[in-house]
Amino acid sequence: MGELLRSPVSDRGKVHDVTPRNAGWQYVGFSLHRLRQGEIAAEETNDREVILVMVEGKARVSGAGTDWGILGDRMDVFEKTPPHGLYLPDGTAWEARAESDCVVAVCSAPGNGGHEPRRIGPDGITLTERGRGTNTRLINNIAMENEDYADSLLVTEVFTPAGHWSSYPSHRHDEDDYPRITYLEETYYHRLKPASGFGIQRVYTDDRQLDETMAVADGDVVLVPRGHHPCAAPYGFEMYYLNVMAGPLRKWRFVLAPEVTWIAERDA
Repeated sequence: MGELLRSPVSDRGKVHDVTPRNAGWQYVGFSLHRLRQGEIAAEETNDREVILVMVEGKARVSGAGTDWGILGDRMDVFEKTPPHGLYLPDGTAWEARAESDCVVAVCSAPGNGGHEPRRIGPDGITLTERGRGTNTRLINNIAMENEDYADSLLVTEVFTPAGHWSSYPSHRHDEDDYPRITYLEETYYHRLKPASGFGIQRVYTDDRQLDETMAVADGDVVLVPRGHHPCAAPYGFEMYYLNVMAGPLRKWRFVLAPEVTWIAERDA
């Protein structure tokens, strides 16, 4: 199952390109552009809605026929400040011209024309704490279901302190049975501080037909087609990840792994 772990294909340009076709699923797309100052990335959305996230650096962005100006003021993702983003519906196009060296994430899912283009963040995005003890992490919710920002997309970013677990207690969202659980495919774009470090992510189902544990490096992407998907940052290495989720219903409902339900009950 090594195809769940995707390493960057190069140092510059379009370094990731996860599509429903090459991922073997239906909904989530994720690509990443690493641009030097003055370089340009440009794409059409076609039948998909897109949320651009300025992970690092600044770019002048146009999209859906509008010049949105310069987006981005976070030069290092581990500053933990709220990101700048842009929502674009299906049937439009966008261009990003790097004003500095920058990293632009392109999060996509099927669109139905239900939302207008709009800036997302940094206003309205507040760094919040989740978890307890060594399960504590910090969240910047970019476009989750409490905000009517998109047709299908759910996007968030998470900062996990060194020595802590994240996306834990282990949970899954791989059945279309709302309100008990929703079907959501998911990608994790990982960064590490220091960049020479590593993190751990496991993707497994209750019956263990899928059970893959991966050492993730700075810049890697992990695909979660189904199952539980906890990750951990070893002592000495801080972890960041950008999550993209999408499915038939824009709701995030999950079921805990049987072996960890007691943890959630204790911490409730």
